[in-house]
Amino acid sequence: MINFLTYRSINNRKFTSFLCIASIALSVTLFLAIERIRNGAREGFTNTISQTDLIVGAKGGSLQLLLYTVFHIGGAVNNIRMTTFDEIKNNHLVDWAIPISLGDTYKGFRVVATDENFYEHYRFRGDKKVEMSEGSRPSDTFDVVLGSEVAKKYQLKIGDPILLSHGLSSEAILSHENTPFKIKGIIASTQTPIDTGVYINLYGMEAMHFGWESGVPDGAKINPERFKKENIKITQITSFMVKLKSRIAVLKMRREIDQYEKEPIMAIIPALSLQEMWQTIGYVEQILFLVSLCVLLVGVLSILISLYTSINERRREMAILRSLGASSRHIFALLLYESSFLVIVGCITGVAALYGALIFVRPWLESNFSVYLETQPLSKTEWFYLLGIFCAGTLAGIIPAIKAYMNSLQDGLTIKF
Repeated sequence: MINFLTYRSINNRKFTSFLCIASIALSVTLFLAIERIRNGAREGFTNTISQTDLIVGAKGGSLQLLLYTVFHIGGAVNNIRMTTFDEIKNNHLVDWAIPISLGDTYKGFRVVATDENFYEHYRFRGDKKVEMSEGSRPSDTFDVVLGSEVAKKYQLKIGDPILLSHGLSSEAILSHENTPFKIKGIIASTQTPIDTGVYINLYGMEAMHFGWESGVPDGAKINPERFKKENIKITQITSFMVKLKSRIAVLKMRREIDQYEKEPIMAIIPALSLQEMWQTIGYVEQILFLVSLCVLLVGVLSILISLYTSINERRREMAILRSLGASSRHIFALLLYESSFLVIVGCITGVAALYGALIFVRPWLESNFSVYLETQPLSKTEWFYLLGIFCAGTLAGIIPAIKAYMNSLQDGLTIKF
């Protein structure tokens, strides 16, 4: 009987009920969306680099080394000698090493010089590797491959020439006009900082700085023969990534690098540095969580306000039900059923809207913010949140239910002048 009365009551107040359901649905959608974005940002952040045991660079801050090597943010305190890289790379504990050389840009995007090891061994998001969507890896001195976002933004294609700029400023004034590069390939989208990089080989980085020893071009004409790989000697790099043959040796190798006597260098463990960095900016995550809770609170309050304000309008309705034999407990239960029904329908609608929104929003988040969101079933945490929302919405109906319970039959039937 109560279920039938609940349905009829909601049906008689279609517009008000619709607004309550819409409010709860919007609150649930925003709450779960913010949670997914928050978790996706954290996972995307920590999964930017995988299977790398150590990152080595000049002595300085550990976060700074992580930022400029992996995320292409900021710059190095100093470079390190190529002989240092070769010595550590040839250590019997080292499986592979990826050199990284920075110092130039292309229209604000960071230029990264590396070698074949980057394409062979760099891993992100578990075991995913760097692959080409078009073209091939750079082989000649002035070959360049672009991250997907760089190619997309400037509508670049294979074979196009580009000029790189000297320095890390996004408004670089000096360009390497004498050493144009040709696009050899475009990297498939990774939803990581790789997408915003411009990749050349170490020989190209060294060659385009011929005649720049003073920091500006000297204007002297360079013999083209000097640009051939066999005539180029790589003297320094910015940092490098290391994978060891055994994870047990990580701390030992790190200690040896930190105590390296020939040059002041340091090693960091990426996983630990990523965790430290996330803790540093974790207040943003907490703010997002608080915002989502506030949004949810507004939705729950909408049910409370709707039911409470309708009590006076429904006093005669309640009185008639009581005169027909409904007890005060039935009236109390009726309003609780209404609030429960509104919350359940709102939650179902909100979850459906969440998955619908993910279809449209996910590509935009991935391309603009490198936030990777998987379309997966609700997690245990999300089910727990929905249960909490249901309980909160149901409890919101208690206050108007108590008010209706206390209204007397006489008060409801009395006509007031």
